[in-house]
Amino acid sequence: MTPSLFHFALSPACRLLRLVLAEKGVGFRLEPVRFWERPEAFLRLNPAGTVPVLKISEQAAALSETRALIEYLEEAFPEPNLIGPDAETRVEVRRLTGWFVDKFEQEVSGPLLRERVLRGLMRDGSPDAAAIRAARWNIQVHLDYIGHLAMRRRWLGGDRFSVADLAAGAYLSVPDYFGDVPWDRNAHARDWYSRIKSRPSFRPLLQDRIGGYPPPAHYADLDF
Repeated sequence: MTPSLFHFALSPACRLLRLVLAEKGVGFRLEPVRFWERPEAFLRLNPAGTVPVLKISEQAAALSETRALIEYLEEAFPEPNLIGPDAETRVEVRRLTGWFVDKFEQEVSGPLLRERVLRGLMRDGSPDAAAIRAARWNIQVHLDYIGHLAMRRRWLGGDRFSVADLAAGAYLSVPDYFGDVPWDRNAHARDWYSRIKSRPSFRPLLQDRIGGYPPPAHYADLDF
């Protein structure tokens, strides 16, 4: 059985799992799910009602929670190593991955996705303009941090490409889909992201579209 990834196309966590699977050369089938509707069949897979959910085989239990899934894939498919060769590198890669999965999600990608898309899909009133403004302000701080790391290191987590780069790319790709990333603000961050979006694993993400919410022209342009 080909592994199934239950996902929503603009969920940054789902995008991160897609990148990890692709970088490891694991074939998978995408199963779109409107998780906010809490469909009964999906809740049987994950009672928390959140995406992503990975089902490796018909017999295997459904697996969930973003960082737990990353650790599972790193153990189940150890090549290429995406966390690091030594303890010091691994703790830094995990720290940065958590930065994007938690902090960036809370301050940027989560509010933008909720206000720009999910409210419309759920028919849950008008977007909160103040929340959008706050997220667009917050992204400047995160972009400068990415630029700070990219200026001093070959990759965000150190000398080696890692899941930290995938996490940053996945979570940035959502505000980029909405045209909310001020790329002119930080050249180091922009150059790093250009390298990430040029990877073969990233290109399917650039083809995602949500009806009624087209991305800006530069979104799928590998050279911006």
